[in-house]
Amino acid sequence: MGSILIVRESSLRDLRLAGTPLHKFALCLAPSIGAGLVMTAVHWYGGNLHAIPGTWLLLYGCALVAASAATTRIIATLGALFILFGLLALLLGDDLQILMLGAGFGGLHIVFGFLIRRMSHGREA
Repeated sequence: MGSILIVRESSLRDLRLAGTPLHKFALCLAPSIGAGLVMTAVHWYGGNLHAIPGTWLLLYGCALVAASAATTRIIATLGALFILFGLLALLLGDDLQILMLGAGFGGLHIVFGFLIRRMSHGREA
């Protein structure tokens, strides 16, 4: 989603894509995504499968908050909500964690996709 925002903003401002914004975005996003990969392996091999959904949501939220430095404030808000969903998932039972994953990765992305589209619609005119 963040890369789409960068491409869109760059095209609206006639800026180059191969440069600082995309590079900043990747640098901000990569550490948390990498940590998610490592922690998934740690939880998997340790038999702590209960912690994987919350870890994914939490670290993806951290990645979005960090990447918001190169995008917009609404991405930081989305990231904060992912962090909240991750914390809740870690506290909930196994049966509700899949629901939290769907609400986070499905629901939040859809809602914020509409919000971002609505916010950027006025700039096209």
